[in-house]
Amino acid sequence: QVQLVESGGGLVQAGGSLRLSCAASGRTFNNYAMGWFRQAPGKEREFVGAISWSGDSTYYADSVKGRFTISRDNAKNTAYLQMNSLKPEDTAVYYCAASRYVSGIPTMYNYWGQGTQVTVSS
Repeated sequence: QVQLVESGGGLVQAGGSLRLSCAASGRTFNNYAMGWFRQAPGKEREFVGAISWSGDSTYYADSVKGRFTISRDNAKNTAYLQMNSLKPEDTAVYYCAASRYVSGIPTMYNYWGQGTQVTVSS
């Protein structure tokens, strides 16, 4: 089992920045790729981005490319989502997830955090 806990969400004005953290415990963190997803009210869960177990490879949804950056610190068992130039349409609950393989498909992820709310005001 891998337990994931997100933090860092909150209310920010459009154009602002937030950094989300995802702290992992349990099985070896660096055995897993990490993904970030988000879900807005009334919408399906959406892929935001992912990072390989080593941190060498990252992937992003087109909607966040150039604004969001995913990183990880395997020594701290933590993944990060740096969000810059935030827009009101980025408002959602953000989830981190762990998978053996990098993927943009939610069902490929075995472990999920509880989510953290990000609200961007216009």
